[in-house]
Amino acid sequence: MKHNGAAVTGALMRRPIRRVFALFLLPTAVAFAIGFVWPFIWGIYLSFFNFKTLTLKEFVGFGNYAKALADPSFFHSFWFTALYALISVVLINIFAFLIAFVLTKGIRGSNAFRTVFFMPNLIGGIVLGYIWQLIINGIAVKINEMNPPLINLNATTGFIGLVALMCWQQIGYMMIIYIAGLQNVPIEYVEAAKIDGAGSWRILRHITLPSIMPSITICTFLTLTNSFKLFDQNLALTDGEPAHATEMLALNIYKTFYQSSISKGIGQAKAVLFFLVVVIIALLQLYLTRKKEVQR
Repeated sequence: MKHNGAAVTGALMRRPIRRVFALFLLPTAVAFAIGFVWPFIWGIYLSFFNFKTLTLKEFVGFGNYAKALADPSFFHSFWFTALYALISVVLINIFAFLIAFVLTKGIRGSNAFRTVFFMPNLIGGIVLGYIWQLIINGIAVKINEMNPPLINLNATTGFIGLVALMCWQQIGYMMIIYIAGLQNVPIEYVEAAKIDGAGSWRILRHITLPSIMPSITICTFLTLTNSFKLFDQNLALTDGEPAHATEMLALNIYKTFYQSSISKGIGQAKAVLFFLVVVIIALLQLYLTRKKEVQR
């Protein structure tokens, strides 16, 4: 009985890898358990207590959740964040795809343009927030010197500033993912469509977009979750002002936990609810977009 030489060689190579697999996995698993799993479990546990410190706590059951859900600022932050996420996801993905589409057409200097568009993603959120605050307030003063709509005094200006900041930071990152997807579009499909007389729009709609659905799924997931989790940019740009009008969910939880005189347990309960909201929305988005991939 003859054996396939390549298969035998592959099996022999995999044996030592299997032996040391757990050894290489262990440090990462331990770090993940210590840095995420254990604090996450403790966070859920503490959400059922009134506490100032970990040793001074009083069990209240679902009382913290009831108070969190009765807090009007929490619901305002949720709807403000949802509207912000919707607009940001649409704008970021449209512009990121358009830029990626242009840069995959073989124009001169495309590599330089990719670098320039990606660079804002390397800047920290706090720094970006203060930079854009100066920019937007400067524009507001130029528009109306007598009564400038400063970003901390005008909710509309604050909302526009947050959307602009997020788009400027995230478009370059999503552009890279779309470029990778566009470069993997089967060229034979495109050529066959051209031979059949299909125009650019029909090729884009029926070949390009279905082929990059995995990239669309990834980019939509990242922009959606990043929008809901936005914190440092919100803190630096508007700090939730005026009167908590531009306060997003993460910042609302932070202020409830650290700056409020009430029990930290309410802030912890808000954090758990926030986690559940983000998970449900993200899973729903993944289900819908992956279903689209299967249909295509």
